[in-house]
Amino acid sequence: MTDRHVLDGAERAFLAAARTATLATIAPDGRPRLVPICFVVGVDDSAGRARLYSALDEKPKSSADPAALARVRDLLARPEATLLVDRWSEDWDRLGWVRLDARADVLEPAGGEAEEHDAAVAALRAKYPQYAAHRLEDRPVLRFTVERAVSWGDLAPVRVARGHR
Repeated sequence: MTDRHVLDGAERAFLAAARTATLATIAPDGRPRLVPICFVVGVDDSAGRARLYSALDEKPKSSADPAALARVRDLLARPEATLLVDRWSEDWDRLGWVRLDARADVLEPAGGEAEEHDAAVAALRAKYPQYAAHRLEDRPVLRFTVERAVSWGDLAPVRVARGHR
């Protein structure tokens, strides 16, 4: 198990290949709140800390207003978050995970961080073709700046047998 604030190459590749993460925030009553998210790994910040981005997309949610979503309210009140990306396998030699403690920010489509927002939207659309039909350019994006990375297990890429997907 490793514990750092900078991602190594194996962790970065494991994250980049993953389709989902579990986002943990803290609700006002102090209980953890968990939600699966789509995400991309972005460019590191000037201090070398990894950044991940997640869209507040148009999939059905409890509210059409992104600011009303529980995860957004939680992060605005307490910007500390944890992301867990894991791989399950019946072959327990292939189990692996990366846990990221991060500081979250909400990037609005207009304003001082519009260029970063636009780059995150482009990267999310490149990874998830489903986002072609979503108006991500009009909606906020969550940015997670990694403060601590912990990983365990086999993070090597999964090899797909020929003829199988």
